[in-house]
Amino acid sequence: MKKITFLILLLIIFVMPCFAKQTANDDEMNKNTIIYLNLDWWENYKDEFLINHLKKLYEANYDLKNAQLRVKENEKLVKMQLAEELPSLSFDGFVSRDFRSSMQKFGDMAIPNYSQTNIQLPLTMSYEIDIWGKNRLKTKRNKEQLKISEQQQRAAYISVSSDFAAEYFNLIKTDKLISIQNQIISIQQDIISKVKEKNNAGLGNINEVLQEEKLLTVLEEERNQLEEQREILLNNLSALLSSPKEDIIRKSYDDIVVLYNLPSRINSEIINNRPDYIIREANIKQAGYDTKIAKKELLPSFVIFGQLGFNAYSAASMFNRNSQLANAGIMPSFDIFSGGRKIAFLQYKKYKYEEALNNYHKTVLDDIKEVNLGLFNLKTAEKNYQKSKERLVNQHKINSLIIDKNIIGTASNLDTLYSEEAELTVQKDEVTNKINYLISSISLYKAVGGKNLYKLNEDI
Repeated sequence: MKKITFLILLLIIFVMPCFAKQTANDDEMNKNTIIYLNLDWWENYKDEFLINHLKKLYEANYDLKNAQLRVKENEKLVKMQLAEELPSLSFDGFVSRDFRSSMQKFGDMAIPNYSQTNIQLPLTMSYEIDIWGKNRLKTKRNKEQLKISEQQQRAAYISVSSDFAAEYFNLIKTDKLISIQNQIISIQQDIISKVKEKNNAGLGNINEVLQEEKLLTVLEEERNQLEEQREILLNNLSALLSSPKEDIIRKSYDDIVVLYNLPSRINSEIINNRPDYIIREANIKQAGYDTKIAKKELLPSFVIFGQLGFNAYSAASMFNRNSQLANAGIMPSFDIFSGGRKIAFLQYKKYKYEEALNNYHKTVLDDIKEVNLGLFNLKTAEKNYQKSKERLVNQHKINSLIIDKNIIGTASNLDTLYSEEAELTVQKDEVTNKINYLISSISLYKAVGGKNLYKLNEDI
């Protein structure tokens, strides 16, 4: 009985650290999730509606939920593989009854037909001696897969939140463009009315009326397209929030904050922060472990086994001293011939390792290209926004001059309408370039791996 108690205590010693480690893993995952939210970056846009939507997005989006589940799945795979490094202890009870068996012979000794009960209550323990470190390598390999799933989760957070924010600002832009378009259409209707009056007075011709009416239909078509685009954006945002009927409360275009003083240069080492870069590094390590494991498979394995318990032929004598069962041994195993399967498997893993190296180098080049392109797009978008603001200021001055001329009688009401329409058209360009600049900042945030652009060159 003392031996059985010792084995049970040994099992508890092995199992309890696993539970403690699992609790630590859960805490670490929750901590990582908070980091992935990166709300300190999104707060730079000074938009409480965007922040509230993002918080709901992190809780409701199914892609993010699945990414979190994949992390948990790989945590269990690591735990399962870690169990392979530990001894296993099991209870394999056995009860049988022989009914009037035929005579058996053991050499010259004959046993006539008989009946008996066999009862076995053993604790069985086995342990594969990890001489070559094969099981340890398998655990390390699974840990790299866990790391990959964590980075995939992080990539999902960056991608989904960036896509949502870009669609959100596009929706605000569309709202503003529809408002401006309605003003332009209203002015165009006034222009048509004035042109008709001019034609009726014999100061114009019918072609002018037809041209202005034709322009009105074009403007109305543009409004229809903008309204369709707004519905598409609303549906996309609702889908990301996993709520088909979600009311997307949003800020007014005029209250949008533009981010200035963003970095004009970026250290190329910033790609080390990107999830795909970290994943490629983990893939190389994983492929390296797989190659080493394939080599270890060519070597023999050794399993220690033992049993401790009771073996009796009746329930009454089950726990007698003479019924105690104990055995132990070691079992070596080595494949003498497997048809070249293990050699082929080793070569296969070597090829996978080379492929992982090539993918890593390609990812480095692609990441640098994407960061540089994102930075260039941001600079270009900022320049275009500044130029459109200058153009709008100039057009406003022109419009003010036309209004002054109209007051003193040197310009007609029709000239004033044309001037107002021209200013609204330029304003549409300014709106588009302003939102494009905001979206370019989001694209750069995504390109650098979800790092706050104002803290971009820290810790590099």
